[in-house]
Amino acid sequence: MGASTSSRRTTSSAGERTAAGRAARGGTGRAPVTAVADDRQLRQLAGRVARLAIRRGWSIATAESCTGGWVAKALTDVPGSSAWFVEGFVTYGNAAKRRRLGVRRSTLEQDGAVSEAVVRQMVRGALRRSGADRAVAVSGIAGPSGAVPGKPVGTVWICWGLRQRGGPQLAAGCYRFAGGREAVRRQSVAAALRGLYQA
Repeated sequence: MGASTSSRRTTSSAGERTAAGRAARGGTGRAPVTAVADDRQLRQLAGRVARLAIRRGWSIATAESCTGGWVAKALTDVPGSSAWFVEGFVTYGNAAKRRRLGVRRSTLEQDGAVSEAVVRQMVRGALRRSGADRAVAVSGIAGPSGAVPGKPVGTVWICWGLRQRGGPQLAAGCYRFAGGREAVRRQSVAAALRGLYQA
């Protein structure tokens, strides 16, 4: 079993629009306690994303750290995904985040790789460099080591971006997932996929 707590904030290029304490579905800021998603459930979530991408004419890209390309795998497991999936960036180390996605060194040094500021820059970079309409970025501490003060194992930041004429609209959420490394990563993938189809 895995419990998660999330808060979500939205930003558009026209200015900051913050809804602090709002969960991914606009709730109270606390996600329900649910079982860790199994492979079948991940396939179902990815299928929902696929149907939405086709319906809206979206192309999709991913930028991943702690999930190591798992979100991209889930999406490309869907038959016909080449029609809407553009590219996946696996930027596990900070140097890769800077080189491939344009994350600023100063942001990494000041906020750390597991932070709202970094996943926002990851999403912007993924949208810019892939040309996709929609992107998701994931950075977290899957464990068993890596915890720092204020960021225990299970802390995961996810950001979703949607390309718009005036600049990308972004939504970011911080999650605290329970369980071991596998459970944290599975819950991260599930949350990333849910955010893509809840746009």
